Amino acid sequence: MAPTSRLARQTFPRLLLRPRFSSLSSPTRTFRNFTNHARPLCSALQQSSEGFEGRKGLRQFSRSSCLKNQSQIAPNAKAYLESGVIAGGQNLVDVKKVLVIGSGGLSIGQAGEFDYSGSQALKALKEAGVQSVLINPNIATIQTAHVLADEVYYLPVTPEYVTHVIERERPDGILLSFGGQTALNLGVQMNKMGIFDRYGVKVLGTSIKTLETSEDRDLFAKALHEIDIPIAESIAVGSIDEALKAADVVGYPIIVRAAYALGGLGSGFANNAEELRNLSARSLTLSPQILVEKSLKGWKEAEYEVVRDASDNCITVCNMENFDPLGVHTGDSIVVSPSQTFSDEEYHMLRTAAIKIVRHLGVVGECNVQYALQPDGLDYRVIEVNARLSRSSALASKATGYPLAYTAAKIALGHTLPELPNAVTRTTTANFEPSLDYIVTKIPRWDLSKFQNVKRDIGSSMKSVGEVMAIGRTFEESFQKAIRQVDPKYLGVQGDKFDDLDAVLKDPTDRRWLAVGQAMMHENYSVERVHELTRIDKWFLYKIQNIVDCTHELEGIGSLFGVKKELMMKAKKMGFSDKQIAKAVNSTEDEVRARRKNFGIKPFVKKIDTLAAEFPADTNYLYTTYNATSHDVTFNDHGIIVLGSGVYRIGSSVEFDWCAVNATLSLKNLGKKTVMINYNPETYSTDFDVADKLYFEELSYERVMDIYELESASGVVVSVGGQLPQNIALKLQETGKAKVLGTDPKDIDKAEDRHKFSQILDSIGVDQPAWKELTSFADAQKFARDVGYPVLVRPSYVLSGAAMTVIRSEDELKEKLLAASEVSPDHPVVITQYIEGAKEIDVDAVASHGKLLVHAVSEHIENAGVHSGDASLVLPPANLDERTITRVKEIAEKVAKAWSITGPFNMQIINAVDSSGGESQLKVIECNLRASRSFPFVSKVLGTNFIDVATRALLDKEVPEPVDLMQVKRDYLAVKVPQFSWTRLAGADPYLGVEMSSTGEMACFGKDLVEAYWTAMQSTMNFRLPLPGEGLLFGGDTNTPELARIVDYLNPLGYKLYATNEEVKTHLEQGSKDGSVSVEVIEFPVEDKRALRDVFKKYDIRGVFNLAKARASSLVDEDYVMRRNAVDFGVPLFMEPKVGHVHLLV
Repeated sequence: MAPTSRLARQTFPRLLLRPRFSSLSSPTRTFRNFTNHARPLCSALQQSSEGFEGRKGLRQFSRSSCLKNQSQIAPNAKAYLESGVIAGGQNLVDVKKVLVIGSGGLSIGQAGEFDYSGSQALKALKEAGVQSVLINPNIATIQTAHVLADEVYYLPVTPEYVTHVIERERPDGILLSFGGQTALNLGVQMNKMGIFDRYGVKVLGTSIKTLETSEDRDLFAKALHEIDIPIAESIAVGSIDEALKAADVVGYPIIVRAAYALGGLGSGFANNAEELRNLSARSLTLSPQILVEKSLKGWKEAEYEVVRDASDNCITVCNMENFDPLGVHTGDSIVVSPSQTFSDEEYHMLRTAAIKIVRHLGVVGECNVQYALQPDGLDYRVIEVNARLSRSSALASKATGYPLAYTAAKIALGHTLPELPNAVTRTTTANFEPSLDYIVTKIPRWDLSKFQNVKRDIGSSMKSVGEVMAIGRTFEESFQKAIRQVDPKYLGVQGDKFDDLDAVLKDPTDRRWLAVGQAMMHENYSVERVHELTRIDKWFLYKIQNIVDCTHELEGIGSLFGVKKELMMKAKKMGFSDKQIAKAVNSTEDEVRARRKNFGIKPFVKKIDTLAAEFPADTNYLYTTYNATSHDVTFNDHGIIVLGSGVYRIGSSVEFDWCAVNATLSLKNLGKKTVMINYNPETYSTDFDVADKLYFEELSYERVMDIYELESASGVVVSVGGQLPQNIALKLQETGKAKVLGTDPKDIDKAEDRHKFSQILDSIGVDQPAWKELTSFADAQKFARDVGYPVLVRPSYVLSGAAMTVIRSEDELKEKLLAASEVSPDHPVVITQYIEGAKEIDVDAVASHGKLLVHAVSEHIENAGVHSGDASLVLPPANLDERTITRVKEIAEKVAKAWSITGPFNMQIINAVDSSGGESQLKVIECNLRASRSFPFVSKVLGTNFIDVATRALLDKEVPEPVDLMQVKRDYLAVKVPQFSWTRLAGADPYLGVEMSSTGEMACFGKDLVEAYWTAMQSTMNFRLPLPGEGLLFGGDTNTPELARIVDYLNPLGYKLYATNEEVKTHLEQGSKDGSVSVEVIEFPVEDKRALRDVFKKYDIRGVFNLAKARASSLVDEDYVMRRNAVDFGVPLFMEPKVGHVHLLV
C-alpha cells in the first residue's frame, strides 16, 4: 500500500506508541511519509504474526480501555453501524428550541464559511427534532432561507436585538460557535449582562468561560502555562504607553495582536518604538486589549483541527501546513493538507499538544489550534486557539470529508463521538481521524487592485476576500489547479514583471507566488536562493522546480507535433492545463485537447476517500486526476451540470452560491440528477449532500468539458454562478457541442458585448445613454466634447465594474484609456455619457422563450454613479410612482423578447429627470443574462423563489404562468445595505464609485424606509450612530449643495460641527437656510496619524461626512486623509448625500 501522509490516529496519549512501516512509495504520490501509525499498547504487545493486513483496523476511538489479547481484525463497518451501538445519544441536552447566532454581512476575515457552518448546525438541529431560531441579517445566504431554520430574524446581531428575540421566542438553548467572531463576542457580552441567566438560556457546546479564556490573551497565556505548553512571550496591555514598556521587556521585533478580533484585525509587526506607537494606536481603536509578543517571523506555521465531546473523547481531524512561513496571516497564506514537510516527531508533538490544550480548556465541539514551528528544531509555540468554527474549519471539512460543523452541533446537543455516524463516508463513526490519499492546496484570492492607495503587503492582518481549494494526487497537480482557480487568467505556475523582485520575495505581497514563479521560471534563481529570500520550505520549492523544468522541456520542443505521449502524460500528471501546454509549444488549447485525447489521455474521477482506501468509502464527493488508472464511480446518471460561482471575490460572493444551490435543489425536485462543479471550500454548494455528484474542480472550459463528456450529461446550467460560467458558455456550446440550458450563449454574447448590446437596444426603441465604440483617442475626445464631461469608459465582459472609470476631463481621458483596454483585449471598449444626479433602478427578472414570467423592481437610495453592489436597495420601492414601475416592466418585456431570454436576467436602469418637464427618462445602462447578486434579496422579500422559477424555465417543465409581483400591495419594505471592509485594507481610499468595493450585504425589514434602513445599518460591523453633543467633521466638494443641506438638518440637534478649512466652513455657514449654523475650523495634520488621532479625541469626533466627487489624487489630500482615518479610528463615515439624508431622518 502506498504511503499516504496519513495522520497517526491514537487518542491514548498516555500509551506507548509502536511504529508501523509502509511499503515503497507509488510513483503517482509525492507525499513524504514521515508519520508512524500508532496503535494502543495492548495491540502492540501482540507480535506481528497477525500480518500486515490484519493491522488495518478501523479507527474507532473512545476513552474506554482496550481489551487485552483481542486480535486486530478489520471490523465490518456496515455491520457496526447497523448493530445499534450508535443508535442514539445516551445523555442528550434537554432543549426544545435553540437560538443560532449568525455572522452577519460578509467581510474580510469573516466570509461565506459561516454560512456553511451555520447551515450545518441548523441541519443538525432539524434532524434532532429541535426547533431552530436564526438571527442573521445576511439575506444572501442559504441559512437565512426557511428551508433550514424554523424561524429567521433579519435583525442586527447586537445584544439589544438578540434580547428582543429571546423575549419573544423563549429558546432554552443558544449556539454561539457557528457565527464567527461576531457571535462569539456577542455571547461573551450578553453573558456579562446576565441575559442568558435571566431568561434561562443554556449556552450549548463550548462554555462562555472557555470562549473568554481562548479570546482574552492574558487568560489564554496563563491557561497554557498551567499545562506547560509554550506560547510566544507576550504581555497584555490596554494603552500605548503600556505597549511601549512591554516591548522593552519582550524585545524587538514584536507582533501586536488584538483581543476579540477576527482575522488578525488590528495586528501587525513593529521593528522599533515609532512603528509600535502607530500600530498600537490603531489596534486600540479596534479592541480594548492588545498583546505585545515576540515575533517569530520565518518559523513554519501549522494548524490542527480538533474535535472533543463532553465525555472527553478527543480527535484531531485534520492538520494543515502553511506554504508561507510565519508572518503572513493564515487566511492570506497558501495552505496544504495534510502537512508535507513535518517529521513524524514534529507531527505527533503538535498533535499531542493540541489534544492536551483542547482538553485543558474544556472545549466541547470543534477547535482550531495554530502553531509556530521552528524550521530546524523541535521548538514550537502556540499562536492562538479558536474555540469555535473558523475559516480553517470549513477548509478542513471539505479537505477531509469530515463534517466538522455538523458534528460540533451534534456534540453541543449532548452526543458523544462514538455515538455519531460519519454523515459523509457512511461507513465509520464520527470518532475517527481521516486518512487522506490525496493532497489539498488552498490559495487565497485578493482584490487589492480594485482599491486606490492600498498597501499590497500581506502580514498578520488578513486582506484576502476568498479562497480556493484544489485536490490532486501530487503537490504539483494540486498547486497548479489552485492557481487557475484563483483567476482564469493564470495558466499555472508563471511569473510577472516586478520592479524589485528580491524585495517582493523577501517582504510578501498578494503577488508573492508570482514572484516565486518569475524567479524560478524566468530569472534562473536556484531553490537555495529563493529559500534564503522567502524562508519557504525547500520541499515546496523543489516541487515548483519540477513544474519549471517540465515547462522548459515543453518550450524546448517548441511544437505540439514534437510532444510525445510520455511527455504529455508527465505534464498532465503535474497539473498542466491544455492551455498551459499550448502556450509552451506555440499551439492552441483545442489542438492540445485533440492530441491529448488522441493519445487516450483523459482524467480519472476519484472519490474523496478519507479512509485511504482501507475501507470502501461511499461518497459522491469527487475530483479528477491524471495520477490514477481507474474511475471510482460509474457514469449512468446523465445528470444536469450546474456550474457554481467559484472563488468569492468582490462582485461575486455568497449570493451566487445561493443561486447555484437553489437551482440544484429545484432540479432535484423536478426529478433530475444533478452534478455540481465548484471549488470554493467556504460554500454550501460544495457540501456533500447538495447535489447527486459534487466535483471539487476548476470551472474552466477544459475541465467542464471533461466532466460533461465523462458524465454524458444531459445539459449544463451557466446562468446561476455569476460571471465565470458565463464567460465559457459560448465555447461550451460552439466548440464543445455541450447543451447549454436556457438563453442561447450567442444571445448572452450580444448582451455582454457593449457594442452589440447597444445596437439591439436602439433597434427595439429602448433608451440608453449616448455611447460610442472606441477606436482611437481622437474619436473619444470628439465624443466627450459633444456630450460633455463626465463620461464613463467601460470594457465588455466584466464583473463588478472592473476597470470602469468616470472621466471628468480631457487629460484624464488620455491617461485612463490604456488601463481599460487591458482588461478585455478581445473585446472593444465603449465610452458612454455619464448622467449625474439621476436615480438608479435595479430589475431582477425571469423569462421563458422571451416571455416575462416574474420581475422585481428595486430602487437605489444612492444616486446613479455608485455601483449597484455598493448601493442600498429598497424593495418594494419607496419613491417610485406606479407609472414608472409599469414603464420599467415594459422595458423588461422588450428586452426579454429581443434576446429570447430563457432563465434569469438583471438590468440596471437610470431614472433621469427630463429637462423639458416631461416624464422622467428611463435609460438602460446594463443587462446581464444571468442571475444577479440581488436574486436572493428579491426572492426572500417578495416571497417567490426566482431561481426556482428560472430552473423550471430552463427545463421547460412545470413553468408557472406570468405574475406581476410588483402589483401586490405590501405593508412592509426591505432595505439591503452594503458591508465594507475598509479597516482591513490599509491605505485604501474609502470612496464609492462605479467600481464595486463592498465585500458583503445585509438586509432588514420595516414598516417604512427609515425603520428598515436604520435596522439594516445597525447590522453593519461596529456601526454606532453619533449622539447629540458629540463632534461631526465635514469635508468634500463644496460645489454641491447637499453638504449644506445636511448641516441644516443637524444644526438644531445639538451636535458640534467642525471643518478642516475655511472654504468648507464658509460653504456650510452661507448655505444654511437661516444663517444660524456655526462651524469651527480645527487643525488637521494630514501626515501625522498619531497627531490626527489626538485631534479626533480632543474634539470628540464621532461622525464624518465627506461628499467628494472624485477619488483623491494624493496621500496627503485632505479628503482622503479624512475618509481613511475615519475608518481607521472606527468612526462612521458618510460619503453619499442621499444616504446622509436618510440617516438624518432617523
